[in-house]
Amino acid sequence: MNSTKKQNGWPTKMQLIELSEGDSARVLSIDGGHGLHQQLILRGLTEGRCFTLLSGRCGPVVIRIGANTLVLGRGMARKIQVQKVYQ
Repeated sequence: MNSTKKQNGWPTKMQLIELSEGDSARVLSIDGGHGLHQQLILRGLTEGRCFTLLSGRCGPVVIRIGANTLVLGRGMARKIQVQKVYQ
């Protein structure tokens, strides 16, 4: 796990690909250049935005943002730092 620190035993920062199916999370940062930021903004994924991971075990990573579904390549998903949201 690529955690930077833990709070109550849970990682506070992790890569999007480290989430499990059904987990909800908030985008903390995007570790990429202007092009990656622009692509994600156009798709509705910005810092502070919450989403739910639909699948991501193998192949592309599929997330739900509100009523929209977004498919990301694994390389792109590795550059997105998130924090789990517990409900």
